[in-house]
Amino acid sequence: MSKQTKLNIGLFGFGVVGESLWQVIQNNTSLNANISKVCIKHPEKLRKAPRALFTVNPVEILSDESINVIVELIDDANAAYDIVSNALRKGKAVVSANKKMIAEHLPELLALQKKYNVPFLYEAACCASIPVIRNLEEYYDNDLLRSVSGIVNGSTNYILSKIAEDGLDFSEALKQAQENGFAESDPALDIEGTDALNKLTILLTHAYGVVSHPKELTYTGIHHLEEHDAQYAREKGYEIKLVAHAHKLLSGNIAAFVFPQFLKKENALFHVKNEYNGVIIESGLADRQFFNGKGAGGFPTASAVISDLSALRYNYRYEYKKLYNQQPSKLTNDFYLRIYVSTAPDDPIPANFFERIDEWSGNDARTYVVGIVHFSNLVKDTWWKQKGTSVVLLPDAFVTQRVKVKAFEDMLVV
Repeated sequence: MSKQTKLNIGLFGFGVVGESLWQVIQNNTSLNANISKVCIKHPEKLRKAPRALFTVNPVEILSDESINVIVELIDDANAAYDIVSNALRKGKAVVSANKKMIAEHLPELLALQKKYNVPFLYEAACCASIPVIRNLEEYYDNDLLRSVSGIVNGSTNYILSKIAEDGLDFSEALKQAQENGFAESDPALDIEGTDALNKLTILLTHAYGVVSHPKELTYTGIHHLEEHDAQYAREKGYEIKLVAHAHKLLSGNIAAFVFPQFLKKENALFHVKNEYNGVIIESGLADRQFFNGKGAGGFPTASAVISDLSALRYNYRYEYKKLYNQQPSKLTNDFYLRIYVSTAPDDPIPANFFERIDEWSGNDARTYVVGIVHFSNLVKDTWWKQKGTSVVLLPDAFVTQRVKVKAFEDMLVV
C-alpha cells in the first residue's frame, strides 16, 4: 500500500469509538481515507451518519474488493475474531481495538499475518492515546528492557479517582464511568481486572516476545477493595491504582501480573487521575520513561486508530522482533512480592502463606497483614479471590534485596 493509495475502509461497529472515528475521518482530508461501509448490529438505533452507509451483513464488507482496510471496533470477541481472520485471509489490512479478541487469539493471528503477509495493527487495543505498542516495537527493540508497568485501564482509574477525590461510592463512580463512555458494556471486564489482563498479554508479546493466553497470568481487579483498604492508603499517604506489571528477573524470565497497588507520591503513576492511563518503561540504556495520556473515550481511542491507518499508508507492520529475531523470554512464578492482605476476622489467612510477616493489625471489623509472599502461593491458592478479601501490592512490591526468606537470591529483579 503506497502513500498515494486511498484507504477504502470497511468499519465494524459504530459505538462511541466507531462514531468518533467516522467524525474524524469526515474532517481529515490529509489521511486520504474514506469509510465506505459500516456493519452494525442494531439497525433500528438512530445514528448521525447517513442511513445508506450501514449494513447488517458482514459479508457485504468482507467480499467487497474495493475495500482494502477493515477497522474492527465491536465488543464481541468471538465475532471480532471471525471478522479479522476472514479479512486477513482475503488480503485486507486490518486495524482493531479489541484487546480481548487479540489476547485470546494471539498465536492464530500471528500465523495469519505471516501466511497472508498482511498488516494487522492494534495500537488502540492498549492504552488508547498512548503509543506504547509502537514504542516497544521500534524504540525498545533490544534485550535491555527491564520492565513495563502501568495503569492500562481508564475505567478503573476513573472509578478509583472519583472515590478518592469526590467521595463517591463504588456504584455511583462506576455509573459515571459508563455514562462517559469509559467503561466496557460489561463492567466486570474493567473492575475485575480482565481488561487490564488482556492488555498485559498483548504488551508481553511486544516487550519480551512472550506469546501467552490470559489464562496463564494471575490477576485481580478493584471489585473486592473495601473502605478499610482506602483508610490504610490514606494513613500511609498512598494512592490505590490497578497496575499491570511485566518485569525481567535476573534469570531472564518474566514476572507478569495485574493487581491493585499502593503507590507513593514519588511514583509517576500516583498522579495519573480519572480516565488517564500511565505507563512506565524502564530499560538499561534509557533508564525510566513515563507515558501519560487518555486511556478511554471515543476520540482518544479513535486517535490511535487514525495513527494505525496513517501507518498503513507507509506499509508499516509489526515485526515482532523480540519473538522472531531474539530468544523469547519465558514467564515464571518463581519470585517474591511484598503484599497487603485484608480479610474479615473470621476468614483466617492459611498457615505458611507468607514467608515473612512485617506488619499485622486486627479488630472486630477487619484484619490485615503485610509481608512477603512467594508468587506461586498466589497462583495456586484461590481463597484470596473470595469476596471480603483484598490483596494489594506494596509500593516496593518486588523483593530486590537479600533478606532472610528461604533461598531466593536468584529471583531478584534485574
